[in-house]
Amino acid sequence: MRIVSAEVIVTSPGRNFVTLRITTEDGVAGLGDATLNGRELAVQSYLDSHVVPLLIGSDASRIEDTWQYLYRGAYWRRGPVTMAAIAAVDTALWDIKAKTAGMPLYQLLGGASRTGALAYGHASGRDVPELLDSVRAHLELGYRAIRIQTGIPGLDSVYGVAASGAGGGERYDYEPARRAALGGRPLPAVETWDTRAYLRHVPTVFEAVRAEFGPELPLLHDGHHRMTPIEAARLGKALEPYDLFWLEDATPAEDQAALRVIRHHTTTPLAIGEVFNSVYDYTMLLSERLIDYVRSAVTHTGGVTAMKKLLDLADVHGVRSGIHGPTDISPVGMAAALHLDLAIHNFGIQEYMRHSEQTLEVFRTSYRFEDGLLHPSDTPGLGVDLDTEAARHFPYQPAYLPVNRLLDGTVHDW
Repeated sequence: MRIVSAEVIVTSPGRNFVTLRITTEDGVAGLGDATLNGRELAVQSYLDSHVVPLLIGSDASRIEDTWQYLYRGAYWRRGPVTMAAIAAVDTALWDIKAKTAGMPLYQLLGGASRTGALAYGHASGRDVPELLDSVRAHLELGYRAIRIQTGIPGLDSVYGVAASGAGGGERYDYEPARRAALGGRPLPAVETWDTRAYLRHVPTVFEAVRAEFGPELPLLHDGHHRMTPIEAARLGKALEPYDLFWLEDATPAEDQAALRVIRHHTTTPLAIGEVFNSVYDYTMLLSERLIDYVRSAVTHTGGVTAMKKLLDLADVHGVRSGIHGPTDISPVGMAAALHLDLAIHNFGIQEYMRHSEQTLEVFRTSYRFEDGLLHPSDTPGLGVDLDTEAARHFPYQPAYLPVNRLLDGTVHDW
């Protein structure tokens, strides 16, 4: 089971993805997702220059040892670039091990704990009527839980709203980072933000959604790190009558003590962690029970090995999973999340944005979405293949997420 090759593949079928393919002397190949939205080439360079040379000739079966070697041996630990690179190696090695065993990955993680993973979709609209139409469309697709995002009166564009006009007026239902016009210099789109307007508007939105769809539908909301602790506490309190499944990323995630303030003032469940990349980002939040859902992605948190340990620790503290699953997580990363979802005891919910048709031309998936649930399939390994020839047709294109500025021009969290 010696590794004979490791190839980093960068492709852009609608958006940029970084994939690591590791191949053993027996001809078994495994895939890992290393995509870091807006900083993809940093991870590609880290893998090509610093990680791939260490893998050639090593034993593909030694997953835990390889993880520790890459994490501890580099001296410089953690950070999104490092952890995305380690995640790609780790996930590819799990893919190889499961293929060699002739089993889907979830069987090696302890077997299925449920029949499928409850998924939530992203409904949004520039105004409430457009949002209600989006909710209906998601219900028709089979979703049983829905994230609610809407435009804010007085603001031209709001991140997370598919019909937002920033960056050229195009819809961005798949939330890609914005690209420059062909031949142009890529610069982030700029969106103006007004927290007071947001805090006034959001409770009225949830009132309208509950009036239209009733009390049973699980509703989620993402604050995109935009609020101060007391602003987030105010919003959580205001949303209590509408029984949210969770309020996500209410404050900047690196200020973990802020969750103490929010928790003190509201019983609305809290989710955070999509910008975290290590179990150490969570230790205080878990031990003090300041959150209800872990939002990290397999791709950005060191892979299957690290996420399993993180979720086991969360389980000890009564915290459930809510693995990050936007479309800047490739189908490889999504499949890895689904295998964990199926196996762990403390599953909560899985974010699921459908990838574009172009993306699915490059990544051939076997996981399925049925009646509101996702299943990783019983194909050995992760159950995802990458079509190298198709990937070549979609070269990398520089792209950036938008930047938030307040009304006075100050750069703001988003």
